[in-house]
Amino acid sequence: MKGDFLKIKTTKSLCPECGKTLDAEVYDEDGKIFIKKTCDEHGEFVNTYWSDDKLYNRVGQFLPSITGVENPCVEDIAPCPSNCGLCSKHETSTVLGLIDVTNRCNLRCPVCFANAAAAGYLYEPTKDEIRQMLKNLRSLKPNPCPAIQYAGGEPTVRKDIIELIEMAKEEGFTHVQIATNGIRIAKRDNLAKELKDAGLNTVYLSFEGVTPEPYIENKGRNLLPDKLQAIENCRKAGLGVVLVPTLVKGVNDDQVGEIIKFAFDNNDIIYGVNFQPVSFSGRTPAEHVEEQRITIPDFVKIIEDETDGQVPTSAFYPPSSVEPIAEFISLLSGNDSAKVTLNCHEHCGIATYIFREKTEGDGKDKLIPITDFIDVEDLFDKLKEYNEKLKNGKFGSRKRVMAGLTGNLPKLIHTSRSPKDLDITKILLNVFVKGDYDALGDFSKDAMLISCMHFMDSFNFDEDRVKKCVIHYATPDGRIIPFCTFNSIYRQGVEKEFSQPFKGK
Repeated sequence: MKGDFLKIKTTKSLCPECGKTLDAEVYDEDGKIFIKKTCDEHGEFVNTYWSDDKLYNRVGQFLPSITGVENPCVEDIAPCPSNCGLCSKHETSTVLGLIDVTNRCNLRCPVCFANAAAAGYLYEPTKDEIRQMLKNLRSLKPNPCPAIQYAGGEPTVRKDIIELIEMAKEEGFTHVQIATNGIRIAKRDNLAKELKDAGLNTVYLSFEGVTPEPYIENKGRNLLPDKLQAIENCRKAGLGVVLVPTLVKGVNDDQVGEIIKFAFDNNDIIYGVNFQPVSFSGRTPAEHVEEQRITIPDFVKIIEDETDGQVPTSAFYPPSSVEPIAEFISLLSGNDSAKVTLNCHEHCGIATYIFREKTEGDGKDKLIPITDFIDVEDLFDKLKEYNEKLKNGKFGSRKRVMAGLTGNLPKLIHTSRSPKDLDITKILLNVFVKGDYDALGDFSKDAMLISCMHFMDSFNFDEDRVKKCVIHYATPDGRIIPFCTFNSIYRQGVEKEFSQPFKGK
């Protein structure tokens, strides 16, 4: 109802001007979620948290589990978020570790978290320091970090990037990726193959659109030819790509549908698109933040509009919703150490799988979200029920659960609405019951993972989300710091402490 005000919670946030930790209130007003805080020196700040309260409340039903670290990296001696490292207050394990291997870059982009060479100093950890950071991530208990991303700056400007990829594999990471602008992969024909041979799993490629304009606006020049060549070189090497568009209102938010179409047109090598609404890391005046802000509800509404309603808002779920699947596979296999739990805060991100079918006649593609043919929430509930039976059952419970799933799964799948030639019931049974992960290849062959991760800045910073962050930076001083606190609070201090004067490229 218009004019209604509903307080949702209190939390801690940051002053966008001085960075001081402030008490904050999250509230619902006129169908939108806002966060408000007041700094004694810089006044009151009111910013949009989520632009749609209905989606906020629906997503809020999927509360993540708590899996704190048993061996915190820092002592719990100060309030959150002033003592990140990880401390005992943190409520999740590290699912993806990040290491900035340099702050050098062959671009200077205004929307980048890192200041690169413009900072005036060089931050570039040694190989020994990077190996120790990898060891720190792998030594976390009870769940060693399974995946690592090298970032920066631009990681490919390091001459030893191939050795760093090999090092990550040596330290036991099952998934290794680099966040890159793709320029060197485009310019050096052999680099993609060298990265693949070293053990790189994924190129996390910044990709702002399918026309020159967003690159000229965000990067200062037309980089689209370089992006296309980088993708082609990855294709030749068999190296998987995930597109990572940074969404800025008025710059490329009108290209979301075309980016998804481009990904499908190249789905032999592009496995997903992870949209990231721009995070305002201190270079945007406070009075301009709201006019440029894109929240998760804005993003899914854009997709609904640009796909003519084929992919509605209801097709999207937070990562925390799939926890029952990970737990079920772990319990059924008896291998708890291999479980990767996406128990990040329910309001950090959103995702769905989309399938595409070519249609005759008008030439328009038909997009089919997974929610069109699977009752996903009923599936989650059924798996929760089976998880309790597996945890509490005695001898024979596993056999009964497998029989129950085999009988009930077909009831949750509407084959008449599923993509042609996709036996989804068989695929899911092979994955859940037989542990046949090769079957996931059949599932994803014609599918595209479309996701959105909205990283926080000092304007919409929420301590509750920080405590449930699963993406963490490792630093040379032994700390492991949640993504949004690192970029909002700690980056400059860490880089300066371990830097040297910058002397050019």
